[in-house]
Amino acid sequence: MLVVGLISFSLFQFVGDPVNNMVGIDATIEQREALRERLGLNDPIPVQFATWAGNAVQGEFGKSYRMGKPVGELIAERLPATLELVALSALIALIVGIPMGVYTGLHRESWLSKVFLATSLIGISIPTFLIGILLILIFGVWLGWLPTFGRQGLVDLGLWKTSFLTAKGWSHIIMPAITLALFQLTLIMRLVRAEMLEVLRTDYIKFARARGLPNRAVHFGHALKNTLVPVITITGLQIGSLLAFSIITETVFQWPGMGLLIIQAISFVDIPIMSSYLVLIALFFVVINLIVDLLYYTVDPRLRIERPSSTGGS
Repeated sequence: MLVVGLISFSLFQFVGDPVNNMVGIDATIEQREALRERLGLNDPIPVQFATWAGNAVQGEFGKSYRMGKPVGELIAERLPATLELVALSALIALIVGIPMGVYTGLHRESWLSKVFLATSLIGISIPTFLIGILLILIFGVWLGWLPTFGRQGLVDLGLWKTSFLTAKGWSHIIMPAITLALFQLTLIMRLVRAEMLEVLRTDYIKFARARGLPNRAVHFGHALKNTLVPVITITGLQIGSLLAFSIITETVFQWPGMGLLIIQAISFVDIPIMSSYLVLIALFFVVINLIVDLLYYTVDPRLRIERPSSTGGS
């Protein structure tokens, strides 16, 4: 996270000068220099980073150049929207992708498997922003079933405002969630299919069939369970990617989350928001990878077997 913060601070020096966006065209050189000095922009990059990191450790991420509000407050306002969108997208990808992968792995020659595989090619090939625009055109404009932008129907739970407790909230989140989930869904489906085809050719599956176990037990009790380790790995990484790359989906649907906030920050060269966002994404990747490592022990019993002690005679 420290490395991510330092790299981001170094790169931000080439994004532009935030002072140009904060003052009018009539501002004098002296006024610009005074503002740069007050913001600490004249300090060397390592000094700027050390100051920011020291404040961040204490929970102080600075103030937004554009809004003049504490960055921590802005992130707290926008983070629930992004986390709900990412959580629903990941859930859709898993609930739909895993069964599709299992089916296409077990019924390789069926017409439905071919339809699933063809659809997955479309999902991988079409850019996310185009999928979002097509969904807006079909379900928002032509059919008029769903709203095309924004986040409404919220229920205030105190520290969290959620979209999941009202029909209006669901109507606003469902299209962005499907748009964000489609690429991950097709990736998971193809991964599960490939793993199922590989596992079904192994010797222990042949032994299970020789013992007279029914197909359901062989497919779901043995084969599917052994495909979950790589699926968990990819899913964990993809959840981090969903957080990082929800920018496009949130921009298309004007979803008021972290992605839209960072787009606005980049256009204004709002360095405190940009640096805090990147470090926050790095934190999510670290936490998600830790959770994935812990899930390995839950899914794969071989990792839980205690190794014999290497001390003295045997």
